[in-house]
Amino acid sequence: MDTNPTAQLLDLAARAQHLDEPAALQDLLAEGHRAWCAGIAEVRADIEQETASMSDAQVAQRCTDAGMKWEAGMTRGEAIAELVFTVWDSVPAAIAYTALEERAARFGVCLAPEETR
Repeated sequence: MDTNPTAQLLDLAARAQHLDEPAALQDLLAEGHRAWCAGIAEVRADIEQETASMSDAQVAQRCTDAGMKWEAGMTRGEAIAELVFTVWDSVPAAIAYTALEERAARFGVCLAPEETR
């Protein structure tokens, strides 16, 4: 099995497009979630390394360049965390995971099923 989160998520999203069985989609979604977590962890490590030697002004500019704003009251850590999610949301792996989630949802499948009473 490929451990590259991007390749894995692209593969899972492609495989999901041909499935309509909820149990199979649930399995793909669970595997996709693990890959999503691995992918965002990689992005976080990259962003933290990139910003470690930057001044706050440089981090603010990096945020702006990524399409997010370092809001008033945010700590540096919060701004960097938001930057991580902003960057992650634009990469093919995250887009593939969203497609996987949407396909699964069409068949009533999600990671946290609603509680029934």
